[in-house]
Amino acid sequence: MTKVVCFYTQQLRISDDNQGYSLDQFCVPKHYEQDLDHVLIPAGLIHDRIERLARDIVADFGNESIVGLCILKGGYKFFTDLLDKIQVLNRNSGHSVQLAVDFIRLKSYV
Repeated sequence: MTKVVCFYTQQLRISDDNQGYSLDQFCVPKHYEQDLDHVLIPAGLIHDRIERLARDIVADFGNESIVGLCILKGGYKFFTDLLDKIQVLNRNSGHSVQLAVDFIRLKSYV
């Protein structure tokens, strides 16, 4: 039996008029300094949200195995970050969730 889980956790909403964070608050690589005006979402916030998503997935699946399906190429970085967080949870929790991974490639997202 296949279990499909949809996650409707509290969303992070960023308004269209959000000015983001000043570049003075971050270490910006020299080659990006002329191209950036501000940082919209800090990397730490993204990593925190990915960890929360990993915790939700592990909690919702319980002892059932998880099959992760990554759409190449655009989703690879997010996918690997999410799997890393799930694996850390597996190592540090009382039980381990079996995890299988597969990849697909699409010609178009439309």
